Amino acid sequence: MVAEFTVEETHQGAPGLAHGGVLAAAMDEVIGMSVWLFQRPYVTGRLETDYLAPVPVGTVLHLRAWCNGMSGRKAYLEAEGRIGSPDGPVAVRAAALFIEVAMEHFAKHGDIQTIADEHHEYEVNP
Repeated sequence: MVAEFTVEETHQGAPGLAHGGVLAAAMDEVIGMSVWLFQRPYVTGRLETDYLAPVPVGTVLHLRAWCNGMSGRKAYLEAEGRIGSPDGPVAVRAAALFIEVAMEHFAKHGDIQTIADEHHEYEVNP
């Protein structure tokens, strides 16, 4: 999964720099979108984020996520955010554990109808 994220003023923590929580959310989002390719519902079980370089406001972060393996209901994923281009310096890295859940999880903790409507059958690289 690849994506771009532009750091805007509303995303700053220290003056002129991206807030670490926003960067962690971006990592969670790109990893979370990659698990949609499994065509089963998953939730974040653990997210570990490493900040390698400051990310100035106005930066375009090039995000990439991939799956390292699966075991039962667990999916092990990683992501990175590079400054300025897909080959730019790595500013943020993340490792995550995602857990497959039953749709009943969303009935108890969220909006099952919206999730069911979004979780339709589709082909990936037909």
